[in-house]
Amino acid sequence: MADPKILESFPNPAPGRDYVIEHTHHEFTSVCPITGHPDFADITVRYIADRKCVELKSLKLYFHAYRNEGIFFEAVTNRILDDLVAVLKPRSMSIIASWKARGGFTSVITATHTKGRSRRRRS
Repeated sequence: MADPKILESFPNPAPGRDYVIEHTHHEFTSVCPITGHPDFADITVRYIADRKCVELKSLKLYFHAYRNEGIFFEAVTNRILDDLVAVLKPRSMSIIASWKARGGFTSVITATHTKGRSRRRRS
């Protein structure tokens, strides 16, 4: 399982301004928990920082930690959002996971957080 302790940050160089930071990782892999087949995705992290920004090498290592993990698309997308929000406490953040075709399907999962409220329902 990917450990959020891997994630590092640095001070936002312009904390008084809202500006969009977007990072896309084109080599994300995990494993289908049903078939054991590999799943491939482009993961885009789009956010407006508050006091902290994510350090990219740590983000890459965090993403690579999912390589052998059996997890559904929806679960991994929401876990990434939860982990990054916990570390960075951004003003807003979206994780867009664009999954490659397998079995005739492509899937896009988007999870969003806005400071003060999360759009994720807990049951």
